[in-house]
Amino acid sequence: MGKLLYGLPPVEIELTDRELAHVKVVMLTKLRRSEMFAVTVDDPGDPGNSVPGGRRTLWIHPTIPLQFQFDGLGEDKLNRAWLEDLMASANGGGSLRVSPEPAESH
Repeated sequence: MGKLLYGLPPVEIELTDRELAHVKVVMLTKLRRSEMFAVTVDDPGDPGNSVPGGRRTLWIHPTIPLQFQFDGLGEDKLNRAWLEDLMASANGGGSLRVSPEPAESH
């Protein structure tokens, strides 16, 4: 599992390394364009608690520290269709949401 670390002190969002690699491309693309946006992720809650989690939304701004921490060393080939889906959600009226990976079209 990788981590998206945001702010000081950092908020930690756990994602698989594959999810994080795709989210990283979308987030860095938006920030390079000086675009602010929101990211919404499911919050699984406390595993030792019977209370289910909810959602967490972060407002992403270029002046707030952002880190991507990967568990693995390797880099997989990115799925272009997934990047397009994630970018569409980030550019929409809502927020960037990590959707399930679609099959890659050739």
